[in-house]
Amino acid sequence: MDIEKMMKAAQEAADNIQKQMGEAQAKLDSIEVEGVSGGGLVKVRATAKGRIIAVSIDESLLVPSEKQMVEDLVAAAFNDARTKADTVSNAEMSKMSAGLPLPAGFKLPF
Repeated sequence: MDIEKMMKAAQEAADNIQKQMGEAQAKLDSIEVEGVSGGGLVKVRATAKGRIIAVSIDESLLVPSEKQMVEDLVAAAFNDARTKADTVSNAEMSKMSAGLPLPAGFKLPF
């Protein structure tokens, strides 16, 4: 195989990977996860890509004296959602890259 054919094949492979990455990123934005804290009193819905969709705070927490606790619970729910989003994202990216001829230890996205 001459160098020109090898370069063309490499470019086609790169284009294919880029297309698959775009499709995977779009899919991640359509998968939803829910972060929860305070035994379900605070919930955060997010996409697997990390976009926040909604925040729900039980009305029993909406008293001025509980402000600090509510803030802590919201932060915990966000972190829970982020962890779940990362887990789903990593699983989806692993599925996408499973069929690609990548060197050992090579991680996507680039």
